Amino acid sequence: MGKPAESQDSTDYSRRNLLRCSAAALTTAVLPQLIQANNNNTSERTLDFINLHTNEKLSCCYWSNGSYEPDRLTEINYILRDHRAEEVYEMDPSLLDLLYVLREASGSQAPFHIISAYRSPKTNEKLRSNSSGVAKRSLHMQGKAIDIRLPGIELTQLRDTAIGLQAGGVGYYAKSNFLHIDIGRPRFW
Repeated sequence: MGKPAESQDSTDYSRRNLLRCSAAALTTAVLPQLIQANNNNTSERTLDFINLHTNEKLSCCYWSNGSYEPDRLTEINYILRDHRAEEVYEMDPSLLDLLYVLREASGSQAPFHIISAYRSPKTNEKLRSNSSGVAKRSLHMQGKAIDIRLPGIELTQLRDTAIGLQAGGVGYYAKSNFLHIDIGRPRFW
């Protein structure tokens, strides 16, 4: 005889939580190694952005001498804000590290073109009501996801590089010409 339905649901829930925690731990473990491998003995990490909705530009060293730069993180949080709701949110520094590694691995020095970064729950729900491609519990709402382009790098090449890093989720949106990356469990679509 099989397990009662309630027990089975509990087991499935526990397995899902274990998988989520394992993926988060893997991402946390993988990113520092990727950064070290791509760091070329530099003591600084710099990112460049152009927000395509606001036309704002930012180039800043967000990490130096072994630690994150709080003032630069504040600047990054602002440019990656929900421009629709004018809400600023603290982006996860691991996402910035992933962007840094992705750009280094692609060989580009171009600024990331930002399609979407932080989304307030209200904005996410509005976008979700207009598109089947927006997740109900999107990592954008947690400051752990970003939709980008990288000028000079073919979107397929950027996708393949991101997938190869195995450091989070990678969504390829060819028709809309952008790549989604997040620091959730490694997966791609």
